[in-house]
Amino acid sequence: MKIKNNIKLLSFAAMFFTSTSLTAQTVINNPDDDEIEVDSLFVPIEDEISVLDKEGNEELIEFPEAMTFNLDSLLSLYMSKAYLSPGDCQMKDENPTYTPEEYIERLRRMPTVMEMGYNDIVQRFIDRYMGRLRHSVSFMLGAANFYVPIFEEALEAYQVPLELKYLPVIESALNPKAVSRVGATGLWQFMLGTGKQYGLEVNSLVDERRDPLRASYAAARYLRDLYRIFGDWNLVIAAYNCGPGNINKAIHRAGGEKDYWRLYPYLPAETRGYVPAFIAANYAMTYYCEHNICPMSTRLPLQTDTVVVNRDVHLEQIAAVLELDIEMLRSLNPQYRRDIVPGNTKKYAIRLPMADAVRFIDMQDSIYNYRTSELLTKRSVVDVNDDQPTFRSKKSVRRGRTSARKARNARRGRAAVSKSKKRSSKGRSRSRRRR
Repeated sequence: MKIKNNIKLLSFAAMFFTSTSLTAQTVINNPDDDEIEVDSLFVPIEDEISVLDKEGNEELIEFPEAMTFNLDSLLSLYMSKAYLSPGDCQMKDENPTYTPEEYIERLRRMPTVMEMGYNDIVQRFIDRYMGRLRHSVSFMLGAANFYVPIFEEALEAYQVPLELKYLPVIESALNPKAVSRVGATGLWQFMLGTGKQYGLEVNSLVDERRDPLRASYAAARYLRDLYRIFGDWNLVIAAYNCGPGNINKAIHRAGGEKDYWRLYPYLPAETRGYVPAFIAANYAMTYYCEHNICPMSTRLPLQTDTVVVNRDVHLEQIAAVLELDIEMLRSLNPQYRRDIVPGNTKKYAIRLPMADAVRFIDMQDSIYNYRTSELLTKRSVVDVNDDQPTFRSKKSVRRGRTSARKARNARRGRAAVSKSKKRSSKGRSRSRRRR
């Protein structure tokens, strides 16, 4: 019965995000407060771990940024508040310990194409997820019901290993609002250039890197292309983190070596922890029960549909006329950065609860006319204030132009006289030389 319920839950989540067209959810609480929201995601905890190499030397490995996100910020997201709640399973909130052999066996049993190797570094990342980040894992297990069906569908479409559905765990902690310190955005943390290269529209009003559905298909295609370059999935996700150029440099420095663990010393600091973090994330999302982690309970979200608009419209116009929660609209339409759908530029889709999509069509005139001058303030034609002229009269303008013309002519005259004198001087000089 539990398995059937989970399947039903995932199917409804997929319907929530994918019904009718390729648009989906996320949330920006206040479009003008992006920087404030980003800063609140980070907490002052250690962002690196220390390990010893074979010779006993200490090495510091950076955590991916998502492993430093503030859990309170994750829980403040609209989807979290609306559809997630503490799990009801009865488990002690403590992390049991296991032998390395048990971890090795569990990783070996996972049905993956990608290599899930074990070593001390992987163990340290597993310990972090199962220990300090165990409540974040509980959140991500609940949020996975919203996003994993989308990830799997996109990865399957491009024949990419399905275990990569947990790549956003280390990229964004399944936080659709995530923006990194260098500007990578969304669940899949696309940089601006890469996002545009893979068909994601980004401008002042629209950022499709925030759209889980479109970004998932772009990420799957990017991962497929990286595999065509490197032919090794560990190198693929390393390149996803630091760029294919840095991986090629590491391969060159290592004398052509293409094994991730052999390239390890030549990689950027954060990338050295990226593959271990990915392996640990797969372990955490699979064996959470063995570590007494209780997933947050997930309620089924509303089914949605889309309407296409060819006029500018503000989300607040829709929310007010249809009496909808503006935060819900933002979560369903994350790509609209300033709450404005620029339909005058081209046709855009707006995702709404299914019943409200029909109401939008019936009430669209009222929606378009609601507080238009207040919410859509960009003017097409502007009048210049000429009631109080600040320019001179025509007579003074003519006088000024005449004076300027005389001055130019005088300068030209002086220049002509000067050139004539130079020519005359040169002629006399030649004449004297001939004598």
